[in-house]
Amino acid sequence: MLARFQREAKTISSLNHPNICTLHDVGHQAGIHYLVMELIDGESLAERIQKGPIPIDQVMRYGAQIADALDRAHKQGIVHRDLKPGNVMLTKSGAKLLDFGLARSGVDVQPISGLTDMPTQARPLTAEGTILGTFRYMAPEQLEGVEADARTDIFALGAVLYEAATGRRAFEGTTKTSLIAAIVTGRPAPISSLQPLTPPAFERVVQKCMEKERDDRWQSAHDVASELRWISEAGSQVGVAGPVISRRRRIDFMTRGGVVALAIATMVLAVLLFRSRSDAPPPLVVDLQPPLNTAYASTGDDGGPAVISPDGELVAFVTWENANRRIWIRKLSTGETKPLVGTDDAMFPFWAPDSKRLGFSTGDQLKWIDVQGGATFDICRTGLIRGAAWGSDDLVVVSPE
Repeated sequence: MLARFQREAKTISSLNHPNICTLHDVGHQAGIHYLVMELIDGESLAERIQKGPIPIDQVMRYGAQIADALDRAHKQGIVHRDLKPGNVMLTKSGAKLLDFGLARSGVDVQPISGLTDMPTQARPLTAEGTILGTFRYMAPEQLEGVEADARTDIFALGAVLYEAATGRRAFEGTTKTSLIAAIVTGRPAPISSLQPLTPPAFERVVQKCMEKERDDRWQSAHDVASELRWISEAGSQVGVAGPVISRRRRIDFMTRGGVVALAIATMVLAVLLFRSRSDAPPPLVVDLQPPLNTAYASTGDDGGPAVISPDGELVAFVTWENANRRIWIRKLSTGETKPLVGTDDAMFPFWAPDSKRLGFSTGDQLKWIDVQGGATFDICRTGLIRGAAWGSDDLVVVSPE
């Protein structure tokens, strides 16, 4: 116990970082050895997770701060080896990493030869349930008795980020054996399956942290912090490049590309309908030219792809006409085409399941209109969108910009 206490004091005193709990003094009095540490006002990450998943933007902010703290420790040759939600405090100024009781510099302690050599149970602060608690965030090499390095902490960081984002532990088991098996051979469910709005880039960071082989993980905590900040600054669409073209080029491109896209979509629909009905006539291929003096606005930031009604009878599309947008409806069986009055500045049309109502956006307002004619109706304000879908229960799902 005394050896561990002295090791922890020595370790913490060598670290000076805003995201690491500060050690102010080390002393001995009346047979009692003590540390004077920073008083942290807040709650542990474990306590916060008990209330439910943490918003992804906050997870990335806390994750970058924890990674920064680990990076400082790693650069001084210190591996934490016991990173878990209970060893992270959340304060108004951010995350604080604490409890370096299992940390070692790699030169003062021999590699662990077996799980029974783990010193965790000897510490009153974390004795109760520590073996199981520690197991959940251990990297495979720790469970195999291999000496830990910086990448071992990165594995634990991935498990902590996963739990913070989902409210569920990355690895579960009803027994120690099944838990170890899950860590060594299993993979947690994708974060996006539990939190659908998770940025793909964030999920990739977490998955790479928890790779089984150390060489397949991020090789430094600095890289993890850098990636998390980049994702946070770039937003959920990080890595997705948007086209930048002039208005004239866009109209030319949409005119050609839109015709091809509509023809292909119509042909595919016809084939599907033909296959579903044995008495159906051969499929009809229709070349859908835009109305006179207009151009398709089927791509870009202010148009939207053409959409075929659920009953297969109509196609709705957006056109440019003298720098103005509007929605048109064409009946596929007859070719009859008409503009929808009241859809000026419309974009991203989408059908209701009844094929009678059509939803669309006007930039910041989501609306719908009866395609047989009539007034438009507001659904809600959304800001810019990138498409929407109208469910059978009148639930509209919107993809924001």
